Amino acid sequence: MVIVEDQRQRQFLYRFLVSSGIHPSRIAIEQCLPGRGSAKQWVSNRFARSVEACRLRNSKAATSLFVMMDADHLSVSQCMEDLDAALAAAKQPKLDPTVDQIARLFPKWSVETWVIYLSSGGEINPPISEDRSLKDSKLPEQWNEIIPLAAENLCDWTRSKAQRPKNLPDSLQRGLDEIPRALPVRR
Repeated sequence: MVIVEDQRQRQFLYRFLVSSGIHPSRIAIEQCLPGRGSAKQWVSNRFARSVEACRLRNSKAATSLFVMMDADHLSVSQCMEDLDAALAAAKQPKLDPTVDQIARLFPKWSVETWVIYLSSGGEINPPISEDRSLKDSKLPEQWNEIIPLAAENLCDWTRSKAQRPKNLPDSLQRGLDEIPRALPVRR
């Protein structure tokens, strides 16, 4: 199960999951429709219901949930707290990282920050800044060209014993820490 704000997040996570060995038919993605208000609020609202569904399905078959929201100007910690509050409001138990196969991913400003960094293989100079949005730094077709490489590099960096660059953006490092919760490292 995947919950995303927009098409670019959808494309990135889909490519990542396929690169990680998940069959395309097993990937169910919910995306906020454009023009429906705050995508961040939509994801928060869907989160509690999706966590409940994931927990119920896990009693029958292994089910993972990936949720992605652009952090924008918020910190990754604030975004996590917002999703925790959505669970509390829905009277759902807090996430248990030892049981719940759920990864919460919050690229700082936007997924484009991660895509640029990942598509460079971490060899970007000057280091990428998480202080501003990079959404408009490329044309749509340019994003489409580099997303597959970015997703493949993310997949590679989630493997056990993977060598990761030392200059990872903080939000990406935190995302890499979350991914094994939903995608156990078995590769």
